Amino acid sequence: MKIGDRVEVVAVPASLPSGMGTQALFEACVGRVFPIDGFENGLLELHVGEVVGEKSYMHTIWIEPECVRLRP
Repeated sequence: MKIGDRVEVVAVPASLPSGMGTQALFEACVGRVFPIDGFENGLLELHVGEVVGEKSYMHTIWIEPECVRLRP
């Protein structure tokens, strides 16, 4: 995988920080497709603001590669 590749979120990571709606945001991303915006410490950076009705860059998740599937 590389920056710009499109991935579908297929699972919520097993352990997420509690509070601030983190769990709900990840759950809202399942089944949706996003471009990869970056990588850090083995995680993928996805800009997901559109799932809450905002510009994509307004909300970012960092997710494990095993929780996504590469899409054409």
